[in-house]
Amino acid sequence: MEPRPTSRLSLLLRRLTVRLGSSRLGRRSASLLTIAVVGGFSAYGIMLGGHAETAKGIVIDVADAAGNVAGFKVKEVNISGHNHVTPAEILETAGIKSSTSILFLNADEMRARLEALPWIQSASVRKFYPDRIDIAVAERQAFALWQVNGELKVIARDGIPIAPYSDDPRYVQLPIVVGEGAQKKVGEVVDALARVPALRDQVRAAIRVAERRWTLKMRNGIDVRLPEEGLDEALVALMDLDREKKLLSRDVSIVDLRLPDRVVVRLSDAAADARAQMLKARAKAKKGGPA
Repeated sequence: MEPRPTSRLSLLLRRLTVRLGSSRLGRRSASLLTIAVVGGFSAYGIMLGGHAETAKGIVIDVADAAGNVAGFKVKEVNISGHNHVTPAEILETAGIKSSTSILFLNADEMRARLEALPWIQSASVRKFYPDRIDIAVAERQAFALWQVNGELKVIARDGIPIAPYSDDPRYVQLPIVVGEGAQKKVGEVVDALARVPALRDQVRAAIRVAERRWTLKMRNGIDVRLPEEGLDEALVALMDLDREKKLLSRDVSIVDLRLPDRVVVRLSDAAADARAQMLKARAKAKKGGPA
């Protein structure tokens, strides 16, 4: 059910009367302004014929006009903490215009609207009578790139998409995660790889499989299938194998670490063909040898 304009009007008028009654205009001017506001709303309410949202906008505009007459027009807005979000976007989202009166600004509602912006993680709004507002925001940081449904998005550590990908230098070196659900666990895999930097530098992307486990796509084309549990242990084991046997430098296509007691390796197509030819040649030589 839409809110009735009269309830909003009553609240605004109570605030207006209290503020104006203590202002330099005095009680008589306050009463006159209040009557003007009541009359304006009554006339416009009749004309609107029940359009609550439009009426609400008119309520705010008329109330702002009355507050401005009383000396409560917003003249100064201090904004801090912004980097990706522009001051103009912050002002528009907060609902601050050149005609805004500080009397009728709801700081909690403004904060909620600002925190709904993808880049803004938290915000605070403080009103300083008669005419100043301070807005401080804390922005999310670009943490990784998330590829899903053919799109590449910049995401924060909490997985929230904050911007489409661009060739901004700040994004080029970000780790890449791929697939449905990958954004929800991005911190898990990025942190795990950070603990083995020699391996991390060889990884092109981490692919989320069935929202249960990761497969690492290495820069040389090898796929490393990781288990659902024991991610850190699997990465350490992989690094040990690479150090001891140069596993990631061999002509293989898949390294499967999902089984706890063994490592399964699949040769690349070229390597598999070469091995098949070698075995065939050995078998032929064996058949043609002395009886």
